[in-house]
Amino acid sequence: MPTLKYRLHGHRPPPQPIKLAVPGWAGAPQPRADGNHEQPWHCVPFSESAHYGVEVLYPFDAELRVTKSRGRVRLNADWGEPVDEDMMWPPFRPFGKDYYSYQISLDLAVPPGWAIRVEPHPRYFTDATNTTPLPVPAIIRSEWWPMMFFCIFKAPPKGVTHIFRKGEPYLSIIVLPTEPDLDLQPMTEDEAAERELRARRLSVSRDALAKGTRWLSDTNTVFDGTYRQMYRAARARDRAE
Repeated sequence: MPTLKYRLHGHRPPPQPIKLAVPGWAGAPQPRADGNHEQPWHCVPFSESAHYGVEVLYPFDAELRVTKSRGRVRLNADWGEPVDEDMMWPPFRPFGKDYYSYQISLDLAVPPGWAIRVEPHPRYFTDATNTTPLPVPAIIRSEWWPMMFFCIFKAPPKGVTHIFRKGEPYLSIIVLPTEPDLDLQPMTEDEAAERELRARRLSVSRDALAKGTRWLSDTNTVFDGTYRQMYRAARARDRAE
């Protein structure tokens, strides 16, 4: 992976690797066991996805509540005096009628051939209260854009409040190739047949692979650790190689 370097303007915490907060937005510390409630961290694909990239934390003491009323974005916070004299204050502004902006005052540098992508933080997708802010995905080609950048957020729908609290992550950033050189093709008949054969073998072997990992949640949903077991085996194989 490329090296991601950062510089900050003002009193802002640096970006940091995304941490699964348990207890917290990634769920409660309940084991995978009969009668327990399913938790986001139980899902290996979600947990692995959440670990990609870095998170940025809200730095201000003032709690910001974002609502939408009568077709306008409302940004409600007791900002007080600027943290830094040369900082745009307040750092949030309405952006059109459905969005708002935040002067994030962060510059990220990546090597040639790479870019950064701003995305919603994983906790947005686990938040049953719907209060987590929603940043609009965007790619920044920071190799030739050395500017402190801002972020655009989508305003919540009527009756919903997005909340920024000090120390809470509000967006994530991943590093990816600048060009989406994806060659999308249908499988050949032989390739499709080989995949289907592997899928059938996996289905037949599932009981053995899931032995000791099957459980029933409090919503009567059956879970097993087949994917998790194979994930661990594949990781061990890759490390050995």
